[in-house]
Amino acid sequence: MRITHVTDCYLPRLGGIEIQVRELALQQKAAGHDVRVITATPGIEVRYGVDVVDGIEVHRVTAPMPFDLPIHPRVNFHVAAILRRHPTDVVHAHGGVVSPFAYPAARQAARLGVPTLLTIHSLWGPAAPAFSLADRVLRWSRWGVTLSAVSEAAAQPMRDIVGGRQPVYVLNNGIDAQRWRTPSDNELRNGAHVHNRVHIVAVMRLAPRKRAMPLMSMLRAVRSAVPEDIALHATLAGDGPAMSRVSDYVTTHDMTSWVTLAGRVTHDEIRDLYADADIFVAPAQLESFGLAALEARTAGVPVVAFRETGMAEFITDGVEGVLADDDASMVAAIAALATGEADRSRIATHNRTTVPAQVWSNVLARLDEVYAATIAAVP
Repeated sequence: MRITHVTDCYLPRLGGIEIQVRELALQQKAAGHDVRVITATPGIEVRYGVDVVDGIEVHRVTAPMPFDLPIHPRVNFHVAAILRRHPTDVVHAHGGVVSPFAYPAARQAARLGVPTLLTIHSLWGPAAPAFSLADRVLRWSRWGVTLSAVSEAAAQPMRDIVGGRQPVYVLNNGIDAQRWRTPSDNELRNGAHVHNRVHIVAVMRLAPRKRAMPLMSMLRAVRSAVPEDIALHATLAGDGPAMSRVSDYVTTHDMTSWVTLAGRVTHDEIRDLYADADIFVAPAQLESFGLAALEARTAGVPVVAFRETGMAEFITDGVEGVLADDDASMVAAIAALATGEADRSRIATHNRTTVPAQVWSNVLARLDEVYAATIAAVP
């Protein structure tokens, strides 16, 4: 199949959508598909034109914008020109809450009669009324684009707006389970998991939406709730605009002896963190999927996350981790796991020995079904 992915941002930028689209394109290429990417992100050497990244043809449609924002005043013209030069069986567009390139590109592809699938990678949350208003004005739900989202939590606001006029498919993000497998307790060097020592890990971009500051407050509350004879250590991996505030908070509240701010880390370093972790915490409440949480779960780490997020796709309360309703119940869940060694061990064993449903083979099979439905929907 000839597949064209359209995304506002792509490598060399790094983020959830960028990484997932790259992995998806690589998996599809390995499966024998003809895959290309159209993006508004400039490359390192190619700012405008055709680039090749990881063996995949990347068409960079960029304009001189402040901070290299993914905006182009003639997105329709350029996307149409690329699709005419390179006929495709399906266009797969990837959008977030704000997608100034992917949304108009998807509409233009549909206008050309190209089967077009749009996947939303974000929770609309407070922005949902704006999308409802936009539908009344722009009628985006009637563009002839097949709609999907990365989780049930992300799909539901779309279904509320579409009102049954067409299906909204759920297309989970994918994971390479073998890549994230970590050693079992008996395989760990130097007995990393030891009695009365609990390592709490969080991996995120340090931005307000991910709630790094509330996490610090929750960790303080956990430390107060857990007996002193249990040695708590917490590692926050990631960087972003909130780093200085988080660092100041840790220093001000005398947490430097047990909280480590690891900054930006590689995938291999994250995997090493998971090998030593006892609990993974995902404090974001507007999380459409939660790829880092899925990676931790696949590595065998019990996950604490919020119930009304996309992480409920792969975390069942009491099985792969614990689902909380608010910050107070998240503190209680972390404290209970920190003091409940038997529960931690049970969940960790399940996670380590049970492959998640979101492995790439399952995700690609589901995508093939939705691509077929997308193609069949075009008159």
